[in-house]
Amino acid sequence: MPLYEHVFIARQDLSNAQAESLIEHFGTVLADNGGKAVDSEYWGVKTMAYKINKNRKGHYAYLRSDAPATAVQEMERLMRLHEDVMRVLTIKVDEHAELPSVQMQKREERGDRRERRS
Repeated sequence: MPLYEHVFIARQDLSNAQAESLIEHFGTVLADNGGKAVDSEYWGVKTMAYKINKNRKGHYAYLRSDAPATAVQEMERLMRLHEDVMRVLTIKVDEHAELPSVQMQKREERGDRRERRS
């Protein structure tokens, strides 16, 4: 089955537990439609570059899946209809990278950045 990575932003007024339960909810949507959520990360509340629906911040979540296209389409449809989800991004990947994602790594662990020149 194809591999996908999903990032979604939920409203800032949710609690951390509610935001994490959204990850579980959309993982079960994938499972009900013949796919599976391989892994997920909750990135926390982050400031956005611009306001979305009058919100400056949002709960960011990351989900990796191994699912058919129909399951992903159904999950995206439900995300668009869900009142707590503000934005969704889904990309198809050839393989999943090792965890933790770059977003969750500490600056010292990122290693692949160049030094700034003065």
